Amino acid sequence: MASKHKMGYKCRIAGVMLLLLTSIAALIAVAVIQDTWRFLEYSKEYGIVIDAGSSRSNVYLYEWPGAKENETGIVTETLNCKVDGNAISDMKVIPEIEEKTMAGFRKCMDIVTKTIPPTKHNSTRLFLGATAGMRLLQMKDAQRANNVLVKLRQYLSSLPFMFQNASVITGQEEGLYGWITVNYLKGNLVEKNVWNAYVRPQGAKTVGSMDLGGASTQIAFAVQDDLKGADYLRVKLYGYPYNVYTHSFLCYGKNEAGKLVLEKVVQQSSNPKNITNPCYPKGFNTSKKASSIFESQCTKKPQNYDPNQELIFFGGGDSDGCGKVVKSIFDFKTCSSSQCSFNGVEQPPVTGDFLAYAGFFWTAMALQLNGTSNINHFNTSVRNFCHKNWATLNAQKNVKFIETHCYAGHYVFTLLADGYKFDTDTWKNINFQQQVKKTNIGWSLGYMLSMSNMIPSEVKKIPPMSNPVFAGLIFLFSALTIMTAVLVFIIFIRTCY
Repeated sequence: MASKHKMGYKCRIAGVMLLLLTSIAALIAVAVIQDTWRFLEYSKEYGIVIDAGSSRSNVYLYEWPGAKENETGIVTETLNCKVDGNAISDMKVIPEIEEKTMAGFRKCMDIVTKTIPPTKHNSTRLFLGATAGMRLLQMKDAQRANNVLVKLRQYLSSLPFMFQNASVITGQEEGLYGWITVNYLKGNLVEKNVWNAYVRPQGAKTVGSMDLGGASTQIAFAVQDDLKGADYLRVKLYGYPYNVYTHSFLCYGKNEAGKLVLEKVVQQSSNPKNITNPCYPKGFNTSKKASSIFESQCTKKPQNYDPNQELIFFGGGDSDGCGKVVKSIFDFKTCSSSQCSFNGVEQPPVTGDFLAYAGFFWTAMALQLNGTSNINHFNTSVRNFCHKNWATLNAQKNVKFIETHCYAGHYVFTLLADGYKFDTDTWKNINFQQQVKKTNIGWSLGYMLSMSNMIPSEVKKIPPMSNPVFAGLIFLFSALTIMTAVLVFIIFIRTCY
């Protein structure tokens, strides 16, 4: 009987000690978990990029989670606001035009301000990048170009955002950022795996980028790591390095190249009142002031130049003649490297798939060729379009600048086939496209992706348990510990008497 009593006593002691140790362990565990198992909650970040192009400006609002994947934010386009009025390169000439453009900026920035949460205004970075239109203005009138930027900086710095700068980006930067945009939207730089984590895609193939603006055109594509030179840029995205060939041709945007063509047409005519333009459709005629052609930095003023001289053009509807005059604005002979595009610019052979957007897309769409095609089909479509007379073309309502589409078709074909050296095999890899995943393609998204490498993320540490839960558990296990300690004390006291 005494043996059983002794065994029961030992069991009670063991049980109480186990409860004590468990309570202490639980108390320590709760405190440690609350202190060390905190996860990081990243706030949503915003960035504003203004694309001040040669024809108009666009305001883009981007957002991304503060948690960056291998150093670069996962960026999405939230808003695209087209600024009413003229391009900024037209400012500081006629006050009424300037005011209309500034009113367009105010309208768009009001929309952006209302879209971003007020608590994020002072941490949202704001950039303005001007492209080829302003690059040409800097060449023509550096003081006016500077005054335009000063005016915009004053306005943008007055907004409730973290204004960074208003500057003219280089053509090379424009080409690189366009390449980044294309490959980001195509999912070639980062993707989600089955675990919902962002990883580099299998194979990691990239797509080449071709942009045709109003004043310049850009080509960019990834090349071997060992290729080096002024047109090769190394960039790191999502933790991985890329070697990108990129070159921008100023004066070879669709509008400025059109002026180069008109310059050639005028030079070939002896009568300024009767100029035959083979690129205009038969039956079409128009008059232009000489200044609309020769005030550009891309053309040369003729002898005895009169900016107010009226030049009268008549459509020739001559596809072969149009193709010939378009080719004459390029220099395909000068080359000091193993391969060049045109005007003596070195370029490696084009490889892989390419996405052609902006002016390339709109020209292909005018020819009903958006998407992919083959080189012969594209060329035939251009020739067929050029043979249509003005009466037939003019019957197509709501089609802007249709009289320029013959020139544009020949220009795009010549630039791609003779300039960039796309042939029967590689032309099939060109996709004429304006959007990817409902997002317009342009340099601004790539710029925001690149800039997000430099933007710090706000981090808020979130404990695994709320304060009431943590306090309750601490109280419970502390009470258990105290009660167990009291029981142990009582048992030990009883054993002494």
